[in-house]
Amino acid sequence: MRFIIVKQFIGLAVLLAVFGLASIPAAQAGDNNGPDLPSPGCDSIQVPAGNRLASHVYARGVQKYRWNGATWVFVAPDATLFADAGFHGQVGIHYAGPTWESNSGSMVKASALIPRCAPDPTAIPWLLLQTTSTNGPGIFSSITFIQRVNTTGGLAPSTPGTMLDESRDVPYTAEYYFYRAEN
Repeated sequence: MRFIIVKQFIGLAVLLAVFGLASIPAAQAGDNNGPDLPSPGCDSIQVPAGNRLASHVYARGVQKYRWNGATWVFVAPDATLFADAGFHGQVGIHYAGPTWESNSGSMVKASALIPRCAPDPTAIPWLLLQTTSTNGPGIFSSITFIQRVNTTGGLAPSTPGTMLDESRDVPYTAEYYFYRAEN
């Protein structure tokens, strides 16, 4: 009997892992506030009242840039999303759109709101993004807002390109906080 229960538990764990549900971090119960934002300066990226923290992930990847002959133009992010700050437990990916896609296939696209804040001048700014669309059931369904915070790296190259349409990938890390409407 004990063997059957253990076997069923292992089967459930495998099923959850296959569908990407076991490793996606959920927000702590009662935690509506998200990250601590430096004040003054980053109040502008506070999530509007009426939204509740749904998930928090850690990203590691690159910001892609293209040289247009005069300046570096941002192209897209390309990052892997993880369950913890040590970059363990891949839970999804982040790419052009900007789009976040979970291992289970749910997706959210969003648009950055202005203003932004830049507590670290050596890193890409912190952002508040508002959802433009979601797709599929899962962790990213019904997301309303996303915060990008605690960034490192990712700024456009400081030296000019050597040829037109040259591309460069600049490493970055960030934390993303995902929110849903409370009702």
